[in-house]
Amino acid sequence: MAVSDTLINTLFDGRYRVLRRLGSGGMANVYLAEDQQLGRRVAIKILNERHAHDEQFVERFRREAKNAAGLSHPNIVPVYDRGEAEGTSYIAMEYLEGRTLKQLIVRDTMPIAVVVEYTRQILAALGFAHRRGIVHRDIKPHNVLVSSDGRLKVTDFGIARAGASQMTEVGSIIGTAQYLSPEQARGTQVDQRSDLYSTGVVLYELLTGVVPFSGDTPVEIAMKHLSTAPEPPSRKRPGIPRELDMVVLRALAKDVSERYGSAEEMDSDLARIQRGLNVSQETEEAATAVLARGADATVVSKAAVVAPPPFPGSTYYDYEPLPRRRRPLWPWLLALLLLVGAGLGGWYAYTQIQDELTDAKPVALPLLEGIPEALAVQRVLDLGLNPKVVRQPHEEVQEAIVFRQEPAEGERIERGNTVTLYVSTGKPKARVPDVVGQTVEEATDALEERGLRVNAVEIFSSEPEGTVTAQSPGAGRLVVRGATVRINVSRGPRPIGVPSVVGQSFESASSELTQAGFAVARTDVESNEPAGRVVDQSPDAGSAAAKGSTVSVSVSKGPSVTTVPDVTGLDAGSAQATLENAGFKVATEFTDTTDPGQDGVVFDQNPAGGSEAEPGSTVTIIVGRVGEEPAPPPPPPSATSPNPPPQ
Repeated sequence: MAVSDTLINTLFDGRYRVLRRLGSGGMANVYLAEDQQLGRRVAIKILNERHAHDEQFVERFRREAKNAAGLSHPNIVPVYDRGEAEGTSYIAMEYLEGRTLKQLIVRDTMPIAVVVEYTRQILAALGFAHRRGIVHRDIKPHNVLVSSDGRLKVTDFGIARAGASQMTEVGSIIGTAQYLSPEQARGTQVDQRSDLYSTGVVLYELLTGVVPFSGDTPVEIAMKHLSTAPEPPSRKRPGIPRELDMVVLRALAKDVSERYGSAEEMDSDLARIQRGLNVSQETEEAATAVLARGADATVVSKAAVVAPPPFPGSTYYDYEPLPRRRRPLWPWLLALLLLVGAGLGGWYAYTQIQDELTDAKPVALPLLEGIPEALAVQRVLDLGLNPKVVRQPHEEVQEAIVFRQEPAEGERIERGNTVTLYVSTGKPKARVPDVVGQTVEEATDALEERGLRVNAVEIFSSEPEGTVTAQSPGAGRLVVRGATVRINVSRGPRPIGVPSVVGQSFESASSELTQAGFAVARTDVESNEPAGRVVDQSPDAGSAAAKGSTVSVSVSKGPSVTTVPDVTGLDAGSAQATLENAGFKVATEFTDTTDPGQDGVVFDQNPAGGSEAEPGSTVTIIVGRVGEEPAPPPPPPSATSPNPPPQ
């Protein structure tokens, strides 16, 4: 499918409803689309059809998504998604309502305070990328987006690469010619200092409205990067501080060793300028060397352009070129003084009248809410008003952004009056109280009173159950309201296994349980087991119980005894019934008797009547029984009989 404006009002890759084209480049088109899955607007960058099958461009596209996806920073445009659809590749990224930095430069000259603030935001993004080994290699105003609240975000990491990557062949020139570093122009290896050179070009353009090097062809511009010393920005825009000149010149040094070594180092100088301080000694020396070396710049090829006139003298701000030949100067000086005097007189009279007119006229306040503090302050000053900054926390507005102004937008006030700017310090903060040692209920109440959330985690501890043993963050820490504080709550000592003591003597069982960390409770019970023996325990053996808790043991009192009834002389049936009623078992044995009166009568018993025995034990009774008379024995055989009688 041709990737063109026929995409508008279509569903791309089954997910993105394309709304309109935002812009076009040599490699890709960018569209505003709505993510149908997440319900948010995104900027979707789609590779042009003519590049969709070019492996080099496709790989650059993939690398852009990979590089940006790994860079989560407030000043870098985040990538949400990437993929391939309809014969081409695409990247879905955050959509920012605003303009590119290039569009703002073309529109108007920026206040110096805003220029410094914007440059610091670019450096913040680059510093973050550089610390992760990513060099952007194409820093220019076109690749910096400015949101409606004044936040800058760097985009287009398409030719960025890791420091050790060899993806780009040495000798090829990549990037827009006006923002190339000298090493890019030569096609040699680059590092983070190349990005800082390009940032210096952007800073120059923000200050003056023009780039330091221009020409009719990219080659001519590239040669100027190699051979021509930059003209200080203050020559093109009077009023630029000397310190800013030096920052720009150091960033634009041809020799990478003379440039800033890191984005943080360059940002440090800009921060000093914001505070009204001098730049570092290294920056002053590097800037002076850049200007002094301008006269000695060599032409590296026929396409190179001759450097501007040398700057005489040792001080870097001595800008006037040397005269080519000596001529009488006094006539020209006299004429010049007369012209200047007349001009100054007229200008002075004009400005006095204008000042009187404009000072008396009230000015209408612009909308200052939703923009950075530095930008708001500068706009107030530009109107001849006095800014007063009041810093307060705010639940929704991010730090350093104006969330309210007094007087309000559109109100007219006279010059010299005060405009109060309420600047957010971020979300309200709360100091974490000390809750260690309190009950979980007390700790929860104390934390929630300060607008903090509670994450209570139960742990085993020797502290009483329900007591807070630790907290994080610690007491006294200042945190954002709504933050979560973790508290460790004791659930008592860690459980340990209960040993088995059933069958042991009480003394042995008690010793073992005590050594294991338990208390022992004894209960004596009726049992047939020997006296003093443990017959039961609670908790059961092998179960878990808290150290220091009590294990109850049941100890046998020993078997009980009862008196054995005397049943001698009773018939067997009566004797058995008597013994069983007394709780004994009965065993019967018989003995022969010739007395019919003793038949079925108990002759004896064991144990004897009146003795003591355990209930349930056996009592044996001896019962008489009348038997038959025995037959007489046969006579002995006769000695004269030849044969024994038959049997």
